[in-house]
Amino acid sequence: MAGTRVEAMPTIPATAATDLPPGIASDEVVWDETIAAGGYAARLLKRGSRLRLSDVHGDAAVAMLVFNAERPVERLNVADTVKVQWNAYLGAGRLLLSDMGRVMMSVIEDDTKGHDAFCGASNLASNARKYGDGFNHGAHPNARDRFVIALAKYGMNRRDIHPCITWFKPVSIAADGAIELDVGPHRAGQHVTLRAEMDVIVVLANCPHVRDPRHDYAVTPVRATAWRGVITPENDPVRLATPEGLRAFENVEDYYRR
Repeated sequence: MAGTRVEAMPTIPATAATDLPPGIASDEVVWDETIAAGGYAARLLKRGSRLRLSDVHGDAAVAMLVFNAERPVERLNVADTVKVQWNAYLGAGRLLLSDMGRVMMSVIEDDTKGHDAFCGASNLASNARKYGDGFNHGAHPNARDRFVIALAKYGMNRRDIHPCITWFKPVSIAADGAIELDVGPHRAGQHVTLRAEMDVIVVLANCPHVRDPRHDYAVTPVRATAWRGVITPENDPVRLATPEGLRAFENVEDYYRR
């Protein structure tokens, strides 16, 4: 099997990755992996790293968990991410906040139609109702069980699964409170780039959105590419955009001042 290449697999070493974002040299790349439909991945990224998620064919639905790599008891809090920023529609300039008032990652680039911070991840029961089965090793794996496998690699388990963000599936709330999902497919190659503001463990599960109305198990690969970057400077426009965001950055800076 040596030398075999398929679409969905990691690039090893990561520095052998090609088709990189403009201005990124191959020796800066620390992770490059294309995650299959129904696949999962997890990676520890150092503070200052950039992570680009690319929707290869336009129908990815990649759910994400984020943990403080040093103390995983601190993790992404989607409720605080939404309410502190007074905005549930993530995009460039938005922050991913922890349950301890710190910014874990920031969105520095986004050319997509939107994402989902409302609905959470699919599970065995939801997939079984829709596709006939949802078993982890069957034809229709669900996001929560994919998270379990990924978390085990870092000493965590099912109880560590928290509400997630799902990239590339825009969800909005109608005037009457109804949840509206723009299921797509969308433009192939759309991407979102995040900056790690802490040392983080990022966990991804690429499974159909929990509210996807299609009867087929419809999801396509997503590419994750991460590279080294500088820690956010004090004059960064995202850091200074709002008083609430600035406080979250200051909390991170205080944490690393120990």
